[in-house]
Amino acid sequence: MNLHALATAVPQLVLTQQQCWEIVDRSPEARQLSRRSQLTLRAILRGNSGIATRHFALPEIENVFARTADELNEGFRAEAPRLAAAALTRALDQAGVDVAALDALFICTCTGYLCPGVTSYVAEQLGLRPNAFLQDLVGLGCGAAIPTLRAADAFLHANPHATVATVAVEICSAAFYLDDDPGVLVSACLFGDGAAAAIWRTTPGPVPVRCHGFNTVHRPADRDRIRFEQRDGKLRNLLDAAVPQLAAAAVAALLAAERADPARPPITRILSHPGGRDVLDAIEAALPEFSLGTSREVLRRFGNMSSPSVLFALADALREGPPPDASDWWLVSFGAGFSAHSCRVSAA
Repeated sequence: MNLHALATAVPQLVLTQQQCWEIVDRSPEARQLSRRSQLTLRAILRGNSGIATRHFALPEIENVFARTADELNEGFRAEAPRLAAAALTRALDQAGVDVAALDALFICTCTGYLCPGVTSYVAEQLGLRPNAFLQDLVGLGCGAAIPTLRAADAFLHANPHATVATVAVEICSAAFYLDDDPGVLVSACLFGDGAAAAIWRTTPGPVPVRCHGFNTVHRPADRDRIRFEQRDGKLRNLLDAAVPQLAAAAVAALLAAERADPARPPITRILSHPGGRDVLDAIEAALPEFSLGTSREVLRRFGNMSSPSVLFALADALREGPPPDASDWWLVSFGAGFSAHSCRVSAA
């Protein structure tokens, strides 16, 4: 499928990691943690996490750890559609496509649950046709953007004259939580809010690239190493210390599968989900011929935004131009499951 526009959106509020530390340091909830947990928060937020700034959608973010489950869910209900609509509006403007031309809208998220889903709210806000196909993808975690693209690709194969929009949106701050679990503490220090939207058709467009060659690997035996659970009605992120090695092994396995077919063009650039500094370090150690500089820059400016992050990396790369002829870029994401997903990005 051919890309016609790719746009990103982040909330207006942006805080440095030092400012985030000051909020945590003043928080009554943080003072109830063990001394070791307090030192962990301080070490990450004031140390070299690879993150300079993060964006947050929830109002009065300084009180986020005191919010009830209902308040967090209401924050997601208000902010996820708003941020998704902002990204999609920019993508439609870039492509010169009227919203009435959209035949399908796919949205992925994992940081909140709505029924009907975020697509219903965005369709109402932007005025999609009442017969446009709406599809919400949930439960895929940080890796969700690429399976969402794969779903859009399948729709376009079945409807070759269609115009399709995809959006990855996360309000990670609606899942912020503090307790003495190290994974929960790390999550509060790394995640930010963001959205990325794209317009797709089967015909080439103003952005001369196409996505194809989708692949995936899932390892349910490692499910409990990275997933959400419900605790007192709140989403609580479980994040095992082994996640960087799991990510690196999965990415290496997917790349080996790509290289098994000598007829395919060589992959000259990897655009990875920037899950964190240690994750990117582990992937680069496993694949030393590749630099993940673009992904590191996304992490530095925005933190880990979960599913939209890999599309932020693609957007940054495309500002330099499309992939060179006779070679491909490779988009890869990973997360809950444990699962990893990939696709090729080629010049159209």
